[in-house]
Amino acid sequence: MVREPLRRRSLLAAGAAAVMPAAAAGRVRAANRGTVEMQLLNITDLHGYLQAAPGTDAVVTGAGGARYTVGGAAYLAAHLERLRRGHRNSVLFATGDLFSGWEFDATAFADEPTIEVLNRLGLRFSTAGNHEFDRSPAFLTRHMEHGEAYPEAGRDDAFPDSTGRPFHGADFRYYSANVVWSATGRTVLPPYNIEWADAGDGRRIPVGFIHLTVPGTASFPCSYQPALGTLDPLATADRCAAELASRGVRALVLSVHDGAYAGPDFTTGTHPSGPAYELARQVSPAIDAVVTGHWHHRFTMSVPDPDGVPRPFVEAGCHGQVVNETVLRLDPGTGRVVRELTTSVNHPNTRDIAPDPGMERITAYWAGQAAARARTPVGRQTGSFTRQRTPAGESTLGNLAADWARWAGSRPLGPFDDGNVHPVRPADLGIVATAPRTGPCILGGDLVHDGASGTVVFAAAWNAVGYGDPVLTVTVGGRQIHRALEDQWYHADGQLQFAPLAVSRNVQYTYDATGPAGDRIAPHDVLLDGRPLDPSRSYRLAAPAYTLLGLDGTTAFAGFRTPVRHERDHESFIAYVRAHTPLTPAPLGRVRARG
Repeated sequence: MVREPLRRRSLLAAGAAAVMPAAAAGRVRAANRGTVEMQLLNITDLHGYLQAAPGTDAVVTGAGGARYTVGGAAYLAAHLERLRRGHRNSVLFATGDLFSGWEFDATAFADEPTIEVLNRLGLRFSTAGNHEFDRSPAFLTRHMEHGEAYPEAGRDDAFPDSTGRPFHGADFRYYSANVVWSATGRTVLPPYNIEWADAGDGRRIPVGFIHLTVPGTASFPCSYQPALGTLDPLATADRCAAELASRGVRALVLSVHDGAYAGPDFTTGTHPSGPAYELARQVSPAIDAVVTGHWHHRFTMSVPDPDGVPRPFVEAGCHGQVVNETVLRLDPGTGRVVRELTTSVNHPNTRDIAPDPGMERITAYWAGQAAARARTPVGRQTGSFTRQRTPAGESTLGNLAADWARWAGSRPLGPFDDGNVHPVRPADLGIVATAPRTGPCILGGDLVHDGASGTVVFAAAWNAVGYGDPVLTVTVGGRQIHRALEDQWYHADGQLQFAPLAVSRNVQYTYDATGPAGDRIAPHDVLLDGRPLDPSRSYRLAAPAYTLLGLDGTTAFAGFRTPVRHERDHESFIAYVRAHTPLTPAPLGRVRARG
């Protein structure tokens, strides 16, 4: 490949053109007069945080240890308007995980508020992150992109937006070159897109964007999708670069939802590490910039490509903290990036300016809608369900959650549940970890009777059971179930610990905590529908993905078979409450301690 000899001299070493000496800046201005500018503005990992960045993410550190309070879509809109000013060719894009987070204002409305905000910001396109697959591929393409409603408009989706119109989907598209259907190897989304820089006099210069999703997305707990797989990112990116080159595209950007760490200062980058950094070092020299996400870090720096030519390597944090601005200079004759003229700056989304009033109205509207939705009745209860455990490890809320898991794992799939490769067989039992060794607990809060009507409101049900994790039904052996029950006891810090598992109402067992490890429960003392557990038989088990994948410390179910993914926990549990109202606490006694 023919390369301009000056491309080995880069202005990116310090991460920003502003640090150049005056003489060098003058030479750049002179060179720029013969090139075409394309401004790339990038955000990542918004996760639906429209009002502000949460917790400690609301403050970022810049040069010299300066600290900035950041976040909020209304401020982001104002900063973007300022940054775009004077740029004829400006593209706003993202590297994924824009929705499917833990912000109630957005996720309680099927993340439609996030899409309305991104449409208003003028987002042109986005790489699909792992969390874009937290529902299903069909949810991403048919609902989020194209606005197709499911299953009940106004209750489950298709809510009126801030203008009073029903959800119409995104004004932008999602891309990924390496998320594929396992059965066919075909990509779920388009692998790349081409934007055009206006060069004047009717001329246009193509700029290609290649998109990668973090490997293993299909086996992550929230985005677990049995029908999907991911291809090797390096080979995929190199192949796409060659394809775009064959189409005459000479300027290329890699947008990858996989992360790196390069120090705490968002204005520069030092001592980089992580999978995205290794990819940036090795990926095709034809790629002129590498833009990352996923790890929620903030940096801008240059990394040499395999030919030794520096190119930008950047990440823009999370939750609306930072906007990355990378400016490419394109040679109108060759269509290539004049790489030594590239600049890259991270701009903090500070809250010390006037917020955009139109965006303020949108976020205020959804905050009001969320407050009203939180108070919406979804059922009734005749008593309280709490996380308070008996000495045997039982709790009324744990038992309720285990009953819900079995129910959820037996429901027929809907039209958007296209990520499954096996038909639904009703679950034989449900299990929920009520005190996991690691990771989050699906039991988030007690479901307390109000002392009067017994009304269960939306927010109470949402907060009681759920983390954003799907229920899976899988085939496991009776020995695995027995081992999981035995593994509730484990040693840590020199002491015997107890991490109880709640079981559905059709399961009862007795244990002896003083017995030796692996012999505290006899298999014949575990009754399923009144019959002893058969160690040699297979069962269909329903449980949250975190448990079945071993991420909460429960490892007994490794190697499970014929997985079927069901609805996410928040939405599924609310459906359970609606279907089983009034909820009545079942008598305790599913688990008994001997002696």
